[in-house]
Amino acid sequence: MPHPAADVIRRAQAGETLIGYWSVLDSPVSTERVAMTGYDYVAIDGQHGLLGYSGILQGLMAIDAAHGPAGLVRVEANDDAVIGQALDAGARGVIVPLVSTADDARRAVRAARYPGAGIRSYGPMRSGLRVGPVPGDSDAAILLLVMIETPEGLENVEEICAVDGVDGVYIGPSDLMLAVGGAFPGDPDRAAEHTAAIARVLAAAQAAGVIPGIHTPDGATARARREQGFRFITIASDLTHLEQAARSHLEQARG
Repeated sequence: MPHPAADVIRRAQAGETLIGYWSVLDSPVSTERVAMTGYDYVAIDGQHGLLGYSGILQGLMAIDAAHGPAGLVRVEANDDAVIGQALDAGARGVIVPLVSTADDARRAVRAARYPGAGIRSYGPMRSGLRVGPVPGDSDAAILLLVMIETPEGLENVEEICAVDGVDGVYIGPSDLMLAVGGAFPGDPDRAAEHTAAIARVLAAAQAAGVIPGIHTPDGATARARREQGFRFITIASDLTHLEQAARSHLEQARG
């Protein structure tokens, strides 16, 4: 019987809107609990997250154990080895950071696809059990999203969206703020430029027929981005929510 996560990927490929969650902690038990709350996907952060390869592997296993959402990985770099390793571990998709040109995007595509479309080495140690061992079937069953978060990436976003094999683009709002000249994430002095940059990425994705994705800090912002037209929307992270909940309860207790 196919795992429900396969249907999540098909829904994304068909143009449906997905709401996901972000995990940065090396805590499979809490990842599994989050995965059981109803999100469409849970993305494990292999770039800035506090976990290594074993943590990514165990996190993906925890997500699959919840028998519902798709497990994705934001890999640490646009690198053939780390992209292939995340997919071999059973990721249903990868989010590739710091993609600044169409050539960068093509490199990510090649790393994520088997020969014919790419250069992914065959060794699906765990993905063969979940995604499937047949290269062509596997290629069709995973998502490849590339991040637009640098000045060059923003300037080249239309060309990046047009690269064959790119399923979508994903905005990291903090880095995009720095890319438009902000002194820090959320810099009010560059709010107009940041808003325009987000709108440009969204328009480029929609024009190319690829998935527009974005990270958000909370559910209210996620809803607003959904209404704006984004179709792959991630909320917060386990670490920030842990801190927020702990602080809130402390404030209530002290009155």
